Amino acid sequence: MDFYQPVTDYKLTGKPIVSVANVAQLTVDLITATFELQQVGVFDPKYHVPVTGAREDGTPGITMPLELFGSNSSNIAVIQQRSPVLTLFKQDFTHTLLEFIRTSCVSAVIFLAGVDTSNRRDTQMLIPTTYIRPASLPDVTSTPLSPLAELPIPPYLAPTDDSDGIPFIPGGGLARRILSSIPTSWQIPTICFLQYVMEGDNRYDAQILANVTAKVVNRKVVGWTQPATWGHGLFGTPHDSTLYG
Repeated sequence: MDFYQPVTDYKLTGKPIVSVANVAQLTVDLITATFELQQVGVFDPKYHVPVTGAREDGTPGITMPLELFGSNSSNIAVIQQRSPVLTLFKQDFTHTLLEFIRTSCVSAVIFLAGVDTSNRRDTQMLIPTTYIRPASLPDVTSTPLSPLAELPIPPYLAPTDDSDGIPFIPGGGLARRILSSIPTSWQIPTICFLQYVMEGDNRYDAQILANVTAKVVNRKVVGWTQPATWGHGLFGTPHDSTLYG
């Protein structure tokens, strides 16, 4: 099958696109629920650990490992990744994803990822969010990402200074691979937001990352709407107390 399959009449051209994984999954859940984005397409699942389930909104169809959410009335689209990429396909997936973004003619790209909070430097102890912008890419001034300059968010500093390219991102999933694979001819304004997180309940971290993302794409949010499935699917169903006497 083709890498991307639309499931409704939807024009991606010109919309900033937000992508992938871990705490970013929760962030994308918040963005999707709050802005009432709908599933508008699915991606070839062959690159991912197989996973499927019912749709969040109860409509016909199934949830896939990688989906595109959007709305013709919204200025953003989001890619939701629900399962990890298989090791064998990591580079193929990275190349195919970047090619999809390039040919979709989006106006900007924001990648989202978590980074292990225990690897922060002393100067970063009070900083929950940071960012990476590949040095080889055009400056984001006078682009849809220009509000970044108004936010008190510093560039990311890796735990060590042993990299000449994209720095090491502990716990960052495919973020470093994707950023390192962006060609020098890339013309789409691109940044990657990183949220310092620990294992556990990351709903508050997701709200912080969602706030940063919303400000950069000029969307005002009074309060974030949590998906209904967070009530029973995020940590599983409550224990049956009768099991313990």
